[in-house]
Amino acid sequence: MIVEQIWTGNAYRNFNYLIACPETGEAMAIDPLDHEKCLARAKEKGWDITQVLNTHEHPDHTGGNRQVIEATGAKLLAHANARDKIRGIDRGLKAGDVIKVGRTVDIEALDTPGHTMCHVCLLTKTDQPALISGDTLFNAGAGNCHNGGHPDELYDTFVNQLDRLPEDTLVYPGHDYITNNLQFTLDREPDNARAKSLLGEVEGQDPAEAMLTTLALEKEVNTFFRLRSRSVIDALREKFPDLPKEPSPREVFLKLRELRNSW
Repeated sequence: MIVEQIWTGNAYRNFNYLIACPETGEAMAIDPLDHEKCLARAKEKGWDITQVLNTHEHPDHTGGNRQVIEATGAKLLAHANARDKIRGIDRGLKAGDVIKVGRTVDIEALDTPGHTMCHVCLLTKTDQPALISGDTLFNAGAGNCHNGGHPDELYDTFVNQLDRLPEDTLVYPGHDYITNNLQFTLDREPDNARAKSLLGEVEGQDPAEAMLTTLALEKEVNTFFRLRSRSVIDALREKFPDLPKEPSPREVFLKLRELRNSW
């Protein structure tokens, strides 16, 4: 399996993806907003795009569908409940559905509500798993819930799905927000030495050659996984004096998401 991360360079800092089967050259384009770059990269690699997949319905993820499908005849895949939000879905995905690309690539669809209620993440069935996380999980951060989502659902997705994935899972997010997210982690947990060192590593990096994180690293530097950290809880209480002495992980997550909305 080959995962090709494509940096759009746009104002929203989107990443687009191609996943290809090395034996057959068949490929799937994921959230191909920059259709020109996606089509050009596939042509350069000698790949045939046979499927387009949207992680969710927001226009910065679906905006290139028409052009890629017109150029390739690809089938469109998205969440089964997104048919009234994304035009032309050929296959609606449910939790546990397997997507095949060529002969060698199997990918499991995860139903991951929160950012929107029709969001899927993709987990590759490889020796080292890869998670195409859309706008659910970012490097060192979590998606917002402003446009059709809900923070309670996002919490459930983090705790009951993402937190249980293998520690070596590679994270491929929908946007490059790592610098700001690490700064937020350090604002909430100033003594997080790993977040501080990582910020020094990625500041000024070229997003076209972005560093890949693993789930294990995310659990060290992503404050939305660090819900039992005493430093995180104590700093939260400064902002929310009515927070219980021993708040639940859900309470911590929701307060963090509230703060990140205006940070």
